[in-house]
Amino acid sequence: MKKWLRFELSVVVFALAIIGMQSCKQSTQDPSPEVALNSEPASAGMVTPKKPLSADFKKYWYAGEAEITSYKLEQARYGELREGNAVLVFVTEPFLKEKQVKADGNNPDNIPVLKLNSTKNYLTGIYPYSIMTSSFYPVHDNQHALKVSFSSQEWCGQVYAQLNNREKFDISSHSYFESEADQEVRLNKTILENELWNKIRVNPDALPVGEVSVIPSMEYIRLSHKELKAYTASVTLNEKEGVNTYRIDYPELDRVLEINFTATFPHTIESWSDSFKSGYGPKAKTMVSKATKIKTLKTPYWRQNSNSFLPLRDTLGL
Repeated sequence: MKKWLRFELSVVVFALAIIGMQSCKQSTQDPSPEVALNSEPASAGMVTPKKPLSADFKKYWYAGEAEITSYKLEQARYGELREGNAVLVFVTEPFLKEKQVKADGNNPDNIPVLKLNSTKNYLTGIYPYSIMTSSFYPVHDNQHALKVSFSSQEWCGQVYAQLNNREKFDISSHSYFESEADQEVRLNKTILENELWNKIRVNPDALPVGEVSVIPSMEYIRLSHKELKAYTASVTLNEKEGVNTYRIDYPELDRVLEINFTATFPHTIESWSDSFKSGYGPKAKTMVSKATKIKTLKTPYWRQNSNSFLPLRDTLGL
């Protein structure tokens, strides 16, 4: 009897150890068992009926790998173009609706999301910029992003913000600038620029077009010191030679963002450009930031933290 109890205890300890190793691991669980969410009118910015996932989508996004794409970056900052690199990491994972974090285990209340971790690194003279934005978008394309987080670090200080999709968009923003400092903002739900990158990969046929209300990316709002709110945008989607161009024009901001992605599945993002005024005061001028794809890898990067995997960065051109 004692031996059997020791055996059961060993099994429990082993199971707990396995769970503890899942911190960065992608979920390969088929998302279809998720409990259906309450349907709300699309105009209310709430949950709509879940859209089914295609066999191609499941095969590509639930293969136990992330998609990592590197880009050559030309970033406008302080009225000059800076050379650097950008990386887009797309991966599926289970998400907890209430806590709004990655779920440690499988349960019927998890919401399957396609997560995008977007990074940019470039130099402004002597000091570096490091920027990261994360957006968590339901793979069933039935509501807005559940969460968006952003951080920017450079030698002057750091800026960070987080949006949580609850009854409204609850946003907490922090900055080392006195005029911005610590802010708590609640906004009515509308299109998030940050979620559109995910939607391109999930369901590009349903991308919003026409004159719409859009909350610009957290990166743009914080680095340009603009008011965090929704702006009217003119949005178009056009195809040329197998590449779709999704264009978002903000007249009030004098800014145009264009995202170029393949018209066929898996709708990989090939490049983008972002035209806006860079610099301050009379020296400010319209400049165009650009990113062009270098390489894409499908790989379980969370298991590749040994020095032996450093050559993979050379593969990505980083």
